[in-house]
Amino acid sequence: MTQPIAVRDTTAAKMLDLPATVFRKLVNEGALPPPCNLGGHVRWRVSDIQAILDGQASRPDEEFEL
Repeated sequence: MTQPIAVRDTTAAKMLDLPATVFRKLVNEGALPPPCNLGGHVRWRVSDIQAILDGQASRPDEEFEL
């Protein structure tokens, strides 16, 4: 089975164990990476989500309120 390289907001939120509404809020605040547009389809790169999980994309100097 092939792993996706880009996912919808709901799938990206599940990858981070967040409600989709919280995921979108964090994206809007700049705490999470913005999506890319693939022919009118908004998707998040799985590699960007994985980098967050691996601690490679964290922003320790910034605080974000939920």
